[in-house]
Amino acid sequence: MSRIYTTVQGDMWDSIAYSQLGSTTHTDSLIAANPAYRNIYSFPAGIQLTLPDLDDVRQASSTLPPWKEALG
Repeated sequence: MSRIYTTVQGDMWDSIAYSQLGSTTHTDSLIAANPAYRNIYSFPAGIQLTLPDLDDVRQASSTLPPWKEALG
C-alpha cells in the first residue's frame, strides 16, 4: 500500500527518496509514481507525493542507475 509524503520547502527528489525510501537509488521510482511533478526540482511546501511501495521498488531497482546501466 502506498503512503503519502507532504513536502517541506526545499525538498528535492533525491532527498525525499533517501529520507522516505532509504536510498537515493529509489529516486526514479519516486518520480515515476508522481509524474505530474516530474519537472519540479526543488519543491515548495505542501505538495503531496505518493511514495511507491518498497516491495515494488526493490523488485524494479537494479544496482546501477539507468544512465550507468547503458554504459555497462
